[in-house]
Amino acid sequence: MTGEKGKQARRQAQSKQAQSKQAQSKQAQSKQAAKRLGTYRAKRDPSKTPEPMGSEGVRSGRSAGSGGRTPRAPRFVIQEHHARALHWDFRLEHDGVYVSWALPKGLPLDPSTNHLAVHTEDHPLEYGEFQGEIPKGEYGGGQVTIWDHGTYDTEKWSEREVMVVLHGGRSNGRYVLFATGGKNWMIHRMDPAPEGFEPMPDTIEPMLAKAVESMPEGDDWAYEFDWDGERAILFVDGGRVRVAGSSEKDHLRSVPELRAIGEFLGSRPAVLDGLLVELEGARPSYLAFDLLYLDGRLLLTNSYDKRRAKLESLGLAGDAFATSPSFSGVAHTDVLAAARQNGLKGIVAKRRNSPYTPGKVTGDWVALKKTEKGAVKKTEKGAVKAQSTPERVNPDRDDRKSRRPAAR
Repeated sequence: MTGEKGKQARRQAQSKQAQSKQAQSKQAQSKQAAKRLGTYRAKRDPSKTPEPMGSEGVRSGRSAGSGGRTPRAPRFVIQEHHARALHWDFRLEHDGVYVSWALPKGLPLDPSTNHLAVHTEDHPLEYGEFQGEIPKGEYGGGQVTIWDHGTYDTEKWSEREVMVVLHGGRSNGRYVLFATGGKNWMIHRMDPAPEGFEPMPDTIEPMLAKAVESMPEGDDWAYEFDWDGERAILFVDGGRVRVAGSSEKDHLRSVPELRAIGEFLGSRPAVLDGLLVELEGARPSYLAFDLLYLDGRLLLTNSYDKRRAKLESLGLAGDAFATSPSFSGVAHTDVLAAARQNGLKGIVAKRRNSPYTPGKVTGDWVALKKTEKGAVKKTEKGAVKAQSTPERVNPDRDDRKSRRPAAR
């Protein structure tokens, strides 16, 4: 009996000793974390920003289980940050703080393409749950939302290289971050691209329409307004917009509103086909009428109906961009009458089961020859109005004699 009591006493002593060591370790970690948050706190005024300043106590990376305190997987969070420039803040829980990088184009899905990762100051663990508006004029001013979160496994962690396996809702797989100089790092996906992933093409030639004297009729056709404008295929990746063609820089300089489409789509990579149109008394606006690529999938072989459904699901709507309307199940004469009521020249017919054929005239898109000059109207607030956002189709496009390059 005495021996049993002795064993019990030794176990209790060992348990207290272990608890004491854990408390000392936690206290040391807390002090170290507080020191590492010095830069973070120096950049922020708690009376002006809703961001958390970090508590004195720091969670130890353990969670209680039936048998006591057991290690848990460290957490990661990715926050979409609409600051002066859109980016994604990638944060890994490590030593009582979130070690952080700013990713201008988000996480790469294609292992053949690395993305820039700018090392930023450590953040408190409470920041992993932060969403809200940082006031304009404050450090990092802009809207912050949680884009993804989860846990990760560490394969390697050094001062110049961090290798992890992410387990999140939208982000999964092996990634490595490696320093390239100063604050600049790169992030590389080590796993293969997700199943079915297709890289965004560098260029896509616009599909062309055939000029006709009369419109086809029937349920096999959809009708769109025909509106004067300049054809522009937009490549949107990581919130950045690239305009196809040699006049890309001129487009972005003369129509800075195009950048707003990138902000609107955020992390969703897309290729849009549409028109730059001029509103009366306003700057040019962009009207999207087709979707050629979305979320790692090339859509050229999809039918017109499927592409339109995906395009409309994006909900493109801004002061200077919108989705051009499409009409099916109605007589083309009704659509033509509506076009003329809006001061437009005509309509375009598109075969609903047809694919997108870059650079070709197949007869799946047809347009009435223009006979008069149309006008473009503007809403009171200057926003593009959905029911008066037709597309331009050049009647000479079937013989490639266009007065504008890249005209549809």
